[in-house]
Amino acid sequence: MNRQILLIEDEVTLSLLLRERLEKEGYSVTTCKDGEQGLAQAISGTFNLLLLDVKLPGKNGFDVCRELRRRCINVPVVMLTARGDVKDRVKGLKLGADDYLPKPFEVAELLARIEALLRRANNSPPQLMDSVFCFGNVIVDVGKEEVLRDGLSVELTAKEFGLLRYFILNPDQRLSRQVLLEQVWGYKWLLNTRTVDLHIAQLRQKLEVNPKKPRHILTEFRSGYKFVPFP
Repeated sequence: MNRQILLIEDEVTLSLLLRERLEKEGYSVTTCKDGEQGLAQAISGTFNLLLLDVKLPGKNGFDVCRELRRRCINVPVVMLTARGDVKDRVKGLKLGADDYLPKPFEVAELLARIEALLRRANNSPPQLMDSVFCFGNVIVDVGKEEVLRDGLSVELTAKEFGLLRYFILNPDQRLSRQVLLEQVWGYKWLLNTRTVDLHIAQLRQKLEVNPKKPRHILTEFRSGYKFVPFP
């Protein structure tokens, strides 16, 4: 199980207490004291879960959660707050938080909720993807098979979308042409074909800012291709 946690909490005593306890449980913890810094860390980092206070200097927790979901960053979020009002809990959940724990709380309960969320995230099978995925200036609605670039619709052929979907399901992996032919086209073996290369070129033309210098659909020398959603 991945155990990288970002704790965004301005209450110093609570932050130190939680960090110490989480590290004793085997988690790696990064802390931030304000919403702006926390948002920047969440966007640039590779965290498996966020602990997010609501009342923060700079951006509040609601704003941070809203911005993360707007960017399609779907890391599990647990909101921590002294606010026990039902309206605040509902607001946080509607903005995309996965759980909500009002202060004061027992650390043991927080640990149980963290474990449950990480277990759920790790057990989610990738083939069930029917939601929205973002990379660069591209938004992909996997379920509806719709693609937007800079807010404008992009028309992909069925095979182009199938190739893109397979890339999304297998980010940051070296994928040979033969694997792509088998998984996207259903060919067990096909020699002397540039089918994959031609479709890659089309995807780059439609989705990359600079197709000649792609940032997301990369060529792996002598091995095939790699999709890098967050270069």
